[in-house]
Amino acid sequence: MASVNPFNLSDSEEEAERRPNETVDTERSPSDGAPGPPPGNPFSPSADAERPTLLLASNRTSPSGEGILVAAPSAMAGSAETRLSVDVIAAQLLRDQYILTALEFHTELLEAGRELPRLRDYFSNPGNFERQSGTPPAKDQALGPGGPLNRAGSISTLDSLDFARYSDDGNRESDERVAESEMPSQERKNFKSSPEIQEPIRPLEKRALNFLVNEYLLKNENKLSSITFSDENDDQDFEVWDDVGLNIPKPPDLLQLYRNCATSLPSPRDTADVSVGVDFGDLPGKCIVQEPPKKPDLSQQQQKEVVQELEYQISLLNNEKETLAEQIKKLQSEIQTLKWTVSYTTSNTQDLGSQNTSNTSSSCNNTPTPSIEPVSVLPTDNDQYLDIRGVSEPESDPGLSSIQNTSQSHQQSYIKLKSRPPVQFDQPNRKLSPAFQQALLSFCRMCSDSRLGAEVSRIADSEDSVMLMLGRCLPHIVPNVLLAKREELIPLILCTACLHPEPKERDQLLHILFNLIKRPDDEQRQMILTGCVAFARHVGPTRVEAELLPQCWEQINHKYPERRLLVAESCGALAPYLPKEIRSSLVLSMLQQMLAEDKADMVREAVVKSLGIIMGYIDDPDKYSQGFELMLLSLGDPSERVVSAVHQVFIPAFAAWTTELGTLHSALIPSLLARIEKLLVQGEHSLDEHKLHMFLSALQSLIPPLFAVVLQNAPFTSRAKLHRDIPAIEVTRFPRPASPLQDIATIIGNREMLSALLLLYDHQLEHEGTTGWESLLWVVNQLLPQLIEIVGRINVTSSTCVHEFSRFFWRFCRTFGKIFTNTKVKPQFQEILRLSEENVDASAGNGILTKATVPIYATGVLTCYNQEEDRKLLVGFLEDVMTTLSLSHAPLDSLKASFVELGANPVYHELLLTVLWYGVVHTSALVRCTAARMFELLVKGVNETLVAQRVVPALITLSSDPEISVRISTIPAFGTIMETVTQKELLERVKMQLASFLEDPQYQDQHSLHMEIIRTFGRVGPNAEPRFRDDFVLPHLHKLALANNSQAVESKRIDIATQLFEAYSALSCCFISEEVMVNHFLPGLKCLRADMEQLSPEHEVILSSMIKECEIKVESRGMADAQGSMSIASSLVGEDAKTKFLSKMGQLTTSGAMLANVFQRKK
Repeated sequence: MASVNPFNLSDSEEEAERRPNETVDTERSPSDGAPGPPPGNPFSPSADAERPTLLLASNRTSPSGEGILVAAPSAMAGSAETRLSVDVIAAQLLRDQYILTALEFHTELLEAGRELPRLRDYFSNPGNFERQSGTPPAKDQALGPGGPLNRAGSISTLDSLDFARYSDDGNRESDERVAESEMPSQERKNFKSSPEIQEPIRPLEKRALNFLVNEYLLKNENKLSSITFSDENDDQDFEVWDDVGLNIPKPPDLLQLYRNCATSLPSPRDTADVSVGVDFGDLPGKCIVQEPPKKPDLSQQQQKEVVQELEYQISLLNNEKETLAEQIKKLQSEIQTLKWTVSYTTSNTQDLGSQNTSNTSSSCNNTPTPSIEPVSVLPTDNDQYLDIRGVSEPESDPGLSSIQNTSQSHQQSYIKLKSRPPVQFDQPNRKLSPAFQQALLSFCRMCSDSRLGAEVSRIADSEDSVMLMLGRCLPHIVPNVLLAKREELIPLILCTACLHPEPKERDQLLHILFNLIKRPDDEQRQMILTGCVAFARHVGPTRVEAELLPQCWEQINHKYPERRLLVAESCGALAPYLPKEIRSSLVLSMLQQMLAEDKADMVREAVVKSLGIIMGYIDDPDKYSQGFELMLLSLGDPSERVVSAVHQVFIPAFAAWTTELGTLHSALIPSLLARIEKLLVQGEHSLDEHKLHMFLSALQSLIPPLFAVVLQNAPFTSRAKLHRDIPAIEVTRFPRPASPLQDIATIIGNREMLSALLLLYDHQLEHEGTTGWESLLWVVNQLLPQLIEIVGRINVTSSTCVHEFSRFFWRFCRTFGKIFTNTKVKPQFQEILRLSEENVDASAGNGILTKATVPIYATGVLTCYNQEEDRKLLVGFLEDVMTTLSLSHAPLDSLKASFVELGANPVYHELLLTVLWYGVVHTSALVRCTAARMFELLVKGVNETLVAQRVVPALITLSSDPEISVRISTIPAFGTIMETVTQKELLERVKMQLASFLEDPQYQDQHSLHMEIIRTFGRVGPNAEPRFRDDFVLPHLHKLALANNSQAVESKRIDIATQLFEAYSALSCCFISEEVMVNHFLPGLKCLRADMEQLSPEHEVILSSMIKECEIKVESRGMADAQGSMSIASSLVGEDAKTKFLSKMGQLTTSGAMLANVFQRKK
């Protein structure tokens, strides 16, 4: 049988004659070949049995390595030998994806000095090896019919290639990626031996390496790099190794791994010997194969490795099978689009050629046909690339899989662009074939095979194309933008998310938006919220529900509070643009969950504000009870900022809704009043003041909407008209609102309408009455009586409760106006209090005067307006209460509460002093005693000028009162002055008055006076001036204790001793000089102990310990003084020695040898 070597040097007889020394045999070099086209393609799968048969031999006896013989059929047995071009063989290998075989073929051709342009161009283009997923050889390619094939090793061929020379910029990570699964195991080991070629990293490997890298950065003080690294990998917790997801202990740190990597032994998998070859099933016709020499059996471990390798390949193939199935469907639609575009472009080009009458034939020659790809990028097709790899063989586009999902949108874009005129180019007057033009242009160095190259080579020619391009590029752009500048991408992301046709891409873009910044600050969150609102306005409620709300739901439990804060704020910002069913169900439930569970105050504050916005848009009456419970829950929040948000946003919005429902005065306010009453009943002995404040503050926030309801439902509302003569509302007409939502003008609509309604409101109350005015009648007949009843039940000694109710009534009266206060509120209080001297002895009148009704009426109602008549009314009321309580011997708690509440405001100091002066000059000693005791409460808040001009003269007048009880009543006030005033002259006057009480013989037997003085000293002594305490208080206490030892009346002795014990206990905490301690404090304690030994042994034990501690203090101070003197002497000696040493050093020169001699020890 005649045979021929297809790898012959040439395809022509002339070349054979020029090289007579080279014979044709089966041992020729594989570098032999010719670029001419073959007469036939024996490697085509469609070749039948009559075609020549290919024979491959795996044994090698020469550098050619493999002989390829083509046997002619019997009909051509006598004919000349048929030669095959090496270019045809290379094209067939590349077409059938025998990449490794082609690589070995190319390497052997290089070694023989015969480089083939096709193989050189293919392997020098890194884009040919960029794939989305690995495509390992099929199982049947690795196993022949008889088991594993013995293949020629490719170590030498791969090692002989310098992959670095094919890199354009040195970035071999992307340009030289060869998937591990695309080659047999032996080649994979060869590739693994190169540090530049690795298999793709897996997710768990990436998380583990991220953890180790972050740990390395922290250990080496690269904290800023660590922070940036953690920001770029915000889906991973770098503090816990278990977050990586590997069920193994934490490996050593990165430095230890680096040090040990060189000493680790290679695993058996790295040394397994696996050969490569050709599957017999892929060879056409009948093949004659020489039996390869058998290799020794693999060890058991190596066989296991082979099995594992094959299983891994099977899994990869299954994954690739699914991916390819999807690609087939997408490519089919892509092919239809391309055919349509090419046919349309061809027709346009032909029309242009027909118009060019001067060069018709040239235009026809340059017109591409559908079977040949056009040279230039077509203006109406976004998927056309400039092919720089040749046109003889169709090859798959590696970058095509990244843009498959845009084919349908391209069809739509093409339909829109059909109406546009085609772009025209000047056609050269040449007769080059299209194939030659394409080959010529292939020398332009362009990169269209990578993802970025594909994007650059495509120019968007419509709005849809721009959106598609942005959707593909933004996920790659965002991670590479600085964190501080990422908000600049928000408009681009939102615009693309609005207009992109693919739901999956839109979801990805919105996910990027919500995860754009790891911990967005206020300005960045505002920018994102603004974008979300713009997105919602553009796309409508359906897409907001389907696309934006899921992003919020995903981050409701995010570990960073800034992210949860963004979710809370988004719910409120998107509320107007959501379907009403979603608004009152899903969003309300999300916010309720965050309010109950979130630990961050700022998040709960934003939740409350968003709930308020929801309440402004909700229209389901069944949600009223849920809204009320949310109000109570948020009012009970421990954070002040959350409670403030409730009053500023939630309660006004909720009240507006209940106003529309008609339940503000029928359900909401009565519910709060019922809870306050229940609280008072349950807390008769220990009232929960916090809950009382919570409910009462909610009632206070409901006053503006309640007044708005009164105005809007008044008989005159329909007569209100706007005209220019309406006077402006006084600035002080209403209390300052806590927020714009509590401004009555905002609730009504505008200030002009409110002004018109107020004029009619005052006129109606003053002249026409309240007949038929149901909303106001409810306030007068139901709300006010219930409030006054509640006020009478609170504890008057609770200053907090008195203050809260006073503020409530003050705002209530100021909101409803002066006419309403004078005609509706004051009469109801006066009817209950019944202030008249005829009822002095009546138990009912005295009982109500001792309640909290008195201070709340005085400070909450009578102080609403500060006109002269109002001040006179307040003064008269306080004088009447003081007189009534004094003459009836009733407790003064209600009067004291009034003075404390009014005394906190300096505006009322003169008024209160006027009331007290009325008591100072009153004819009744009981009233004068009450006035003297009230001065004690007033002194602390009054400035020293008023104290000197008004208080002290009044007290000195009372201190000389004929009644001893009046004089005794001034002692607490004098003591308070000593505690608070700093003027020396004033203090000396008070000191002289107190000394007269102690030293005047007429007071020696006044037991009550001594008791009051000792009590006052114990109260003011710790806070008084030290000089006053050491020179006046302690010496007089010593005298009183000494005098009490000789007290004959045992009851008086016990009373004095008990008061002295309290005073000394308070003063023992003060710093007392050693002299006063020895001369007055200790002797006074010993005198008191003498009394307690007989009267109260348990007090005697405490006094003994106090005396012992004081004696220890005195002794320790003496020792400390001695040590202090010694330390001073030693410090003087030390300073002298130091001075001498430094002077000695100063005399030396700078010579090092001389300096060393100073410290040299003598021998």
